[in-house]
Amino acid sequence: MQTIHEAAEAIQGRRVTPVDLVEECFAAIDRWEKHVHAWVFVDRDHALSEAKRLTEELARGHHRGPLHGIPIGIKDIFDVYDWPTACGSKLWANSIARRDAPVIASLRTAGCIFLGKTVTTQYASFDPPVTKNPWNLAHTPGGSSSGSAAAVATGMCLGALGSQTGGSITRPASYCGIAGCKPTYGLLPLAGIMPLAPSMDHPGPMANSVTDLALLLRAIAGPHRHESTANYVEQAAVPASRPRFGRLRQLFEERADANVRDMMDEITHRFSQDGAIVEEIALPAAFSDVIPRHRIVMAVEAAQYHEPRLRRHPEDYSPRITQLLEEGLACPAAEYARTKVHQDELTRSMRHALHSDVVLLCPATTGPAPPADTTGDPAFNSPWSYTGLPTVSIQTGYFVDGLPLAIQLVAGPNREDLLFRVASWCEKRLAPSPLVPKAPA
Repeated sequence: MQTIHEAAEAIQGRRVTPVDLVEECFAAIDRWEKHVHAWVFVDRDHALSEAKRLTEELARGHHRGPLHGIPIGIKDIFDVYDWPTACGSKLWANSIARRDAPVIASLRTAGCIFLGKTVTTQYASFDPPVTKNPWNLAHTPGGSSSGSAAAVATGMCLGALGSQTGGSITRPASYCGIAGCKPTYGLLPLAGIMPLAPSMDHPGPMANSVTDLALLLRAIAGPHRHESTANYVEQAAVPASRPRFGRLRQLFEERADANVRDMMDEITHRFSQDGAIVEEIALPAAFSDVIPRHRIVMAVEAAQYHEPRLRRHPEDYSPRITQLLEEGLACPAAEYARTKVHQDELTRSMRHALHSDVVLLCPATTGPAPPADTTGDPAFNSPWSYTGLPTVSIQTGYFVDGLPLAIQLVAGPNREDLLFRVASWCEKRLAPSPLVPKAPA
């Protein structure tokens, strides 16, 4: 069973139990994990014990909602009570969390079953992970939510938590052929999550469909966070009747490979034929500096957090995260201040451009997943982490040499309701059923 909403319906209809779902995930782990290495660890005893407890709850007539008994993976930068939070570090491998991060507590209350911790690139940065892309093991799954994406794509869990500071939800979700949501900055609490750049860190869900993203995000956020939160699932279930797209070119064509440009032309034509309104939207002039400015914010804020530990334990930092931190330490204070002004100005400009119900349409990545010695180029994702705007990426059914391509939708702040409605409309036209890789022999 590939989707959360299908599993939830089967549980409510008493056709399967949480124990059945966990055992299905264990079987997928046994088939796939030796090939893709998506997990830091799987706690089978804990997961099975929780599955039995939640199955007994159902027998007593207590149903927590659509996530009751759903097995998920947790990126190894989130604190989960009594589990280590290693963040890709050898020295932190035995750092046991004494409480759940708030987002974890919300999922636990909703009835999710945590199977284990999924692989992150070291400190959620750029050094390649041990995880492989399930569509082609010689290619990267992306980063930094590498294990979360690969685990969902292979059915080792039905959903997962990831995080994004540059492109760490959207890029791995796209490379692995699943759906990802980076919500509005500030919608979800960051407590209990290892920081990279706190002014751009975004936790978010990864799953096999738009509806599944909505189910997870509603549980994580809760109606107390924003008045539209309770409507996420309902919006995903009722696709927009005639969506308005603002197609972005400039950066999103200049850095895209030919296959991605062709895909965008074909998809835009299909959407227009199906009744969507597609407009060309010019990016603000300040957008031309977004990639280097994003890098400055990430480097300086990461350096602020890591500097004391980097000086004490430089051997525990891989080359690319070390380079990022050294850049941050060398950055003049005035340059960081100018960058924060730029960030504020561009954020206001983008919010102004997202008037009414316009949703921006662009590729999710510059191309298909590159070889495994990199995590790929986050250029098409970093602008939305920098400006804090919510995004959803979905698979398209387009492939290059057997590797999936994806589109990315962007809405105004706190417009996840609109985003899910439009993403659902797109999904029904592009890939209404999850496309899944085949396990190697």
